[in-house]
Parts: sequence; structure tokens; C-alpha cells
Amino acid sequence: MKLIATNEAATRAAGQNTLQLANDVDPSTLALDGVDRIDLQFPKFTDGRAYSQAFLLRRRLGFKGELRATGDVLIDQLVQMQRSGFDSAVLRADQDASAAQAQFARFSAFYQGDARTLAPLFAR
Repeated sequence: MKLIATNEAATRAAGQNTLQLANDVDPSTLALDGVDRIDLQFPKFTDGRAYSQAFLLRRRLGFKGELRATGDVLIDQLVQMQRSGFDSAVLRADQDASAAQAQFARFSAFYQGDARTLAPLFAR
């Protein structure tokens, strides 16, 4: 997962068709043709609706572009974000990117399938 510091985050990438999606929008109602990146919003770290949106976009709607987590993103959320289908995250200003990278080394495997690896561990 690509980690982006708050001061480096660009709302629009040059040459990319980007959607900014509020966490109360149903992704299945959107036309995703030609969309390169979708920014999903975490208004508070305790509001997890963007996880559901990411999972829906990846597994049910087959979105292949970049999913970016924005808003109140803490390093404790990163592993679950990656498992839900996010490609990148804009960290909250007070979060340490080097400590965030260590989160991914904590677990070598997961028993359950997720948005990227569909089969559970026993079936792989």
C-alpha cells in the first residue's frame, strides 16, 4: 500500500479521472467507466463505512483503478484498509509514515480471504 503524507496529497492527479466519494454514497449507483481513482472519505477514524465501499467496489463491482483512503486515517487502520481493497492512504498529519510501514510486517498471512485474495488460507 502506498502511504501519502497529508502535505503531499493532491486532490486531483494530472491526467487522471478521479472521483471523491462521501462515505454515505452507494458505489453501485455510480458510472465507473473511465474512472482511474476513487478517493473514499473517513470523516472520523471510528466511521468505517469507507471499508464497505472499498470492498463493494473491488469484489462486487470489479473496480480495477486506485482506491485511496482520505480523511482521519490512522496507522492502526492500514492493514484492514489494504485487506478491504485500498491501494493508497493519505495519513492524518500527526501520523508517522515510517511507523505506518511497519504495520504491514506484523502479519505474514491471514486465515480469511479478503478483497484481493479471495480464497481462505486452507484453500491456497
